[in-house]
Amino acid sequence: MNDPKVKIMSVVGARPNFTKIAPLARELGRFPEQFEHILVHTGQHYDATMSDSFFRDLSIPRPDVDLEIGSGSHAEQVGRTMIAFEKIVQERRPDWVIVVGDVNATCACSITAKKEHVKLAHIEAGLRSFDLDMPEEINRMVTDRLSDLLFTTDALADANLLKEGVPESRIRRVGNIMIDTLEQQRARAAALDPRTICEAQVLPGLCAPVPPLRDNAFAVMTLHRPSNVDHAEVMKPLVEFLTQDAAPLMPLIWPVHPRTRKQLEAHGLWQDLVSCPGLILTQPLGYHDMLRLTMGARVMFTDSGGLQEECCVLGTPCLTLRWNTERPVTLAEHGGVSVLVGNDIQQVRAEFRKAAKRPRVEHRPLLWDGRTAERIVACLREITQG
Repeated sequence: MNDPKVKIMSVVGARPNFTKIAPLARELGRFPEQFEHILVHTGQHYDATMSDSFFRDLSIPRPDVDLEIGSGSHAEQVGRTMIAFEKIVQERRPDWVIVVGDVNATCACSITAKKEHVKLAHIEAGLRSFDLDMPEEINRMVTDRLSDLLFTTDALADANLLKEGVPESRIRRVGNIMIDTLEQQRARAAALDPRTICEAQVLPGLCAPVPPLRDNAFAVMTLHRPSNVDHAEVMKPLVEFLTQDAAPLMPLIWPVHPRTRKQLEAHGLWQDLVSCPGLILTQPLGYHDMLRLTMGARVMFTDSGGLQEECCVLGTPCLTLRWNTERPVTLAEHGGVSVLVGNDIQQVRAEFRKAAKRPRVEHRPLLWDGRTAERIVACLREITQG
């Protein structure tokens, strides 16, 4: 009689998770005789623009369970997710729960899994910003403390876990699973045209049409963290820099997060952006569109951890609008392309001028080779067969 399949329940909750779960789902699907894979979507990002396109574009199987948690404060999202996920775990009884990244769903489902005595694995374990003002840092620390198996991206993450007392036997360095998706989707993204992308997604009311966009001759920006967008005294100097310094030098494409737009309007800064020639404001973009712009950008402005990693592999100079990062392997001092500039406009301006002249130099940390999902599933096969 054959042994029963190992039941793996993986969790996605928000946009950053989708690029990480796609290669894992694909690789688990190669071993149907050994694994039953149950995909749970918590619905932390509930807008179709922010979620559904990723399932479609990355060929992720439709979720077996959609918890439809929706928006809310951090406590509301974590609490509602735990209540809903507990029912699913009790009903499906997985052997393992796999969580990725550092969103609220990651923390909530980790706690629930362990309370239900289910083994827990964390993909992207060991990343630390050492900034407890970031909710994501708390999610990372809680999840890693509970995990039975910790899949890390690099040696710095390993070192963080060892310092925290995690047994070496639980740590498996496998590389960066998001780069699996980048490599799998690179050719499809490369075939797209930046100007066509922007014309299709541009927000109404801009003062000028989208100009021709040549690779290495435009900048891209993303911004969403509360520390950057919630305070007018932070946003006003940044908007002045963008409209007076950056956009006059080269076209600047900004896919605007809905929450960021709401804050810009509340601060009275939205019209300054809309009326600026050279500033192209668009809807949030799908994965391939955003990857194409990152591939072609002369400079990236971002407070996104995932874009720091993509810029690193693609060689796109990246100005990280944060004072710290949980991904230090992407920083220039570790061979990467990212520079921390915080929201100090003098520093932003100085580093922008340097970055605009800097040649593209790709940096690929060890094991960031597009085969991370293979290593993760090989580890799960070894452990569950043993």
